[in-house]
Amino acid sequence: MTLMNNKERVDFLRREHTLAREEMRVLFESMTEEDAQYLYQNAAETAREIYGTEVYLRGLIEFTNYCKNDCYYCGIRRSNRSAERYRLGEDVILNCCDNGYRLGFRTFVLQGGEDPFFTDEKICALVSKIKERHPDCAVTLSIGEKPRQSYQAYFDAGADRYLLRHETINPRHYRMLHPVELTIENRRRCLEDLRDIGFQVGCGMMVGCPGQTTDFLLDDLYFMKEFRPHMIGIGPFIPHRCTPFRDEKPGTLTDTLHLLAIIRLMHPRVLLPATTALGTIHPTGRELGILAGANVVMPNLSPADVRGKYLLYDGKICTGDEAAECRRCMELRMEKIGYHVAVSRGDSRV
Repeated sequence: MTLMNNKERVDFLRREHTLAREEMRVLFESMTEEDAQYLYQNAAETAREIYGTEVYLRGLIEFTNYCKNDCYYCGIRRSNRSAERYRLGEDVILNCCDNGYRLGFRTFVLQGGEDPFFTDEKICALVSKIKERHPDCAVTLSIGEKPRQSYQAYFDAGADRYLLRHETINPRHYRMLHPVELTIENRRRCLEDLRDIGFQVGCGMMVGCPGQTTDFLLDDLYFMKEFRPHMIGIGPFIPHRCTPFRDEKPGTLTDTLHLLAIIRLMHPRVLLPATTALGTIHPTGRELGILAGANVVMPNLSPADVRGKYLLYDGKICTGDEAAECRRCMELRMEKIGYHVAVSRGDSRV
């Protein structure tokens, strides 16, 4: 039986960092605009108590859009014959890092599809060279599911963080989004291996993806509470025209902001990005994300001529900008809402 009103639920969540499942359901499903503003205010205050007004920059380098997987929501799935495929050479990637360093980036995120061309040896060599050139920087990898020995090799080469969104923890829902060879059991195994090895680990989910219910979202929230990641990446589902989900509705700004704020109150010290997808569905989506408790943004350092080819979803923003433009634009956007971008690795405080 639920006895609290939504303001009391937010107060309890901020104080205890959790809610009973039914209370969480009511909070998520019955929020008024007034309730939402109170939630965002509490989430932003919680983030500022730990991180101040600093927003951490992550320099995103999308180095390959080849992928062996065929996930039903993803624009670079192997079945998409319309995708214009590319791979960045080592020198190009290192130049992206050098340029990013000059612009004040102290974390580089190497993101790509699960591309067998980039063997463990190649990834390790790349990580080692980045760390040699920029020893005061963090390297984050986001390259999918691997055997434990691969993750160990990347860590030994100097990688600091690993992003692997679980997408949905519910096995039935996972099956709706992925082909049969991919399982949530293996995804969880990967996340546990990464944590055991010593990475700062990020997980997360899509908001509003096909088949998602409130119960599935609650499963995700309580899974993440148990797992205690260092980073949580969530963003709205946006359909891609060359996938089976081309005609599905996108996730909403409102649901994404509600979940960002709830996650901040559940995980006060977590690193929480305001994603490019959030900026894609609303002109000031990333700013609204920061004001709802996020504290990370990820401008693109990839060469401008490949940005329009790394399309996980339709309508992606910042596909033609140069790195310096992205950096300055983000700085101005954050200053307008009372925050500032930090020249810092921005390590997790979990």
